[in-house]
Amino acid sequence: MNKISIITLIIVFFTYTILQRSQAQTVTLQSEQKRFLLLDSRIVESSQNAKLVVGKVEKSSANPLFLEDKPWEKRFDNLYGNVIYDQEDELYKCWYSPFIIDNSAKGMSLKEREKEYNTPDDREMAVCYATSKDGIHWVKPNLGLVDFEGNKNNNIVWRGKGQDGDYWAGPHGAGIFKDMHEKDPNRRYKALFKLEELSIGFSKDGLHWDEYQPCEGDVDVAGDTHNNALWAPTLNKYIGITRTRGKMGREVARIESNDFINWTKEEVVLEGLDKNLQPYAMPVFYYGGVYLGLVAVHNQKTDRVHTELTWSPDTKEWNRISPGTPLIPNSDKKLDYDYGCVYACAYPVFKDNEIQLFYGGSDWLHFGWRNGTMNLATLREDGFAGYVPENENQEGIITTKSLKFNGQDIKLTADVEKGGTIKVTVLNSEGIEITSLETISKTITNRSIKFKAKITEENIKLKFEFNKAKLYSFEI
Repeated sequence: MNKISIITLIIVFFTYTILQRSQAQTVTLQSEQKRFLLLDSRIVESSQNAKLVVGKVEKSSANPLFLEDKPWEKRFDNLYGNVIYDQEDELYKCWYSPFIIDNSAKGMSLKEREKEYNTPDDREMAVCYATSKDGIHWVKPNLGLVDFEGNKNNNIVWRGKGQDGDYWAGPHGAGIFKDMHEKDPNRRYKALFKLEELSIGFSKDGLHWDEYQPCEGDVDVAGDTHNNALWAPTLNKYIGITRTRGKMGREVARIESNDFINWTKEEVVLEGLDKNLQPYAMPVFYYGGVYLGLVAVHNQKTDRVHTELTWSPDTKEWNRISPGTPLIPNSDKKLDYDYGCVYACAYPVFKDNEIQLFYGGSDWLHFGWRNGTMNLATLREDGFAGYVPENENQEGIITTKSLKFNGQDIKLTADVEKGGTIKVTVLNSEGIEITSLETISKTITNRSIKFKAKITEENIKLKFEFNKAKLYSFEI
């Protein structure tokens, strides 16, 4: 065999291997899910006159849901809220982290707020607990667990106590979640937070917590942010999201663990667009086959914080959607409840055909004298982000990659304005049209769409042609 033949065989072999890996990835992606968010670029083959934009939230008319109205709630600051809807207890549960020893801004005028904020030497953060039956009306129960100024009639579940009995400045920025993956009932609830170093805690009920323990491993981060964690189903690992400092200032850092005790060295996974716009915190969750992040961006010049949307296929590579455009916008009115800062809680609640985004709001600047609140914004189902025509006067076109078709109904979620239309065409894996359907001219949510001919192909592509419409997701 001559040298040219050997080279040709090598090229053929590697080309075949790459194609096989690509096909395997597509099959794996399809086997894990039925519904696809169009914000996931892995499933989009091509686009024409189409751009991806963040969804439009609706702030609750009940905002603010609760305030700094307890003697130990001196400042919510960023709230660092963690909200779940517990299916077992049929109850909303919220763990949040106010400064219980601090200087309060209650009753201060705008002129007084403009003075420099003074931080007391004994400033201390704690973890508090609240519940709700409907997500709107919240109760702060007297738990009788932790002493504050001589009594335990409060909703505090955790203060950072050292071995000498003195209280420390933490636990700071506690991320708390109920881990349904955990087999040990005494470790059902988990916490990631910062004391002198990044630390963890376990609880059987979210109220009674074991003694904290530092994270094992070579973890060295600033951690003065909302430290949050999750079980990543596609990785079979726990992922922790915190922050560090680097060349761009504040940066989002990632750590991982098999047991929630031993953690890897941190790695930076998200930097600011520039040194002025720095990511401060980023709650992360898994939804629709991707990991979504609600990144709080601190504007160094204005000292305000807004929340943007990011997504990742693996919690390592993050993609910003409409960078610079908030998913949850701040109020433009000074001293309004979320004028200064918007920090999304971990985690969204998916309920009643809507996505509930709870968040901490502040009425003034990040480093200023501010009052904090707990608030709610909602999105339509699958409405984190969608495609719209880039030029409104022309039709937008999105074509997906080849996906395995199981013969069931194809469903679509989209908003259609008055006079708008969506046409869906089914293509075979080579891009040749198989069939189409009648034009859609109204808003639909996970609705089956009927085609003119029966689809017999095992692998298909979907082609969307749309105007005055916003495409969010499809199910296949």
